[in-house]
Amino acid sequence: MCFSATASFSASIVLGITGVIAVKKVQLPNQLAFAMIPFLFSFQQLTEGFVWISLTHKEFASLQSISIYLFLIIAQIVWPTWVPYSIMSLEKDPKRKKIFKWLFGIGLLFSCYLTYCFIFFNIEGKISNNHIEYNLDFPPTNHLLWLTAFFYIIPTVVSTLFSSVKRMQILGMVILLSCVLTRLITLKYFISIWCFFAAIISVLVVIIMTRLQKSTKWSGWLYHLKS
Repeated sequence: MCFSATASFSASIVLGITGVIAVKKVQLPNQLAFAMIPFLFSFQQLTEGFVWISLTHKEFASLQSISIYLFLIIAQIVWPTWVPYSIMSLEKDPKRKKIFKWLFGIGLLFSCYLTYCFIFFNIEGKISNNHIEYNLDFPPTNHLLWLTAFFYIIPTVVSTLFSSVKRMQILGMVILLSCVLTRLITLKYFISIWCFFAAIISVLVVIIMTRLQKSTKWSGWLYHLKS
């Protein structure tokens, strides 16, 4: 997905179709945010496709800045808030909901910090070894990058582990595994390569939505039966 414009655009189409499948399984309004995750991945890959075009074709150079910013806004600012919010919306346990509020708060603060960095610090993208390397001139300095990763993982991964929704923990472990493997493979292209796992994550979203759809229909059937 991060190896060429064609790959990114193709991935965007596949993820968009996956998003349609997930959204069609929505039975209640509180399920929509979670079902929209594949669509966000789709848009993210679409924007990176334009990053590729802007970096490889001079006539599209004017698109470079906006496409890079759009890609990074979703990859770094949207996900730390969207993931805990969407999972919190599905949660029925009041005690767990309190935990999700804290996790959402952490994600929101982290997203606000990154928004500040996006405004006041330099961002650039370049092609390196058939990948896009994003250079983010943000504090903290490089030797404290683990701290940034830590505050990114808390809302995006830990939130899945506290969910009472079945298979949500599997989703969280896949997200964590994708982050770890990508980090081990290469650091410079981490933001771009990590999106390779978007398809797997999106399929899991569809699986979870399928189960929620069946559960909601079963609950509705029992309600009408009792009444």
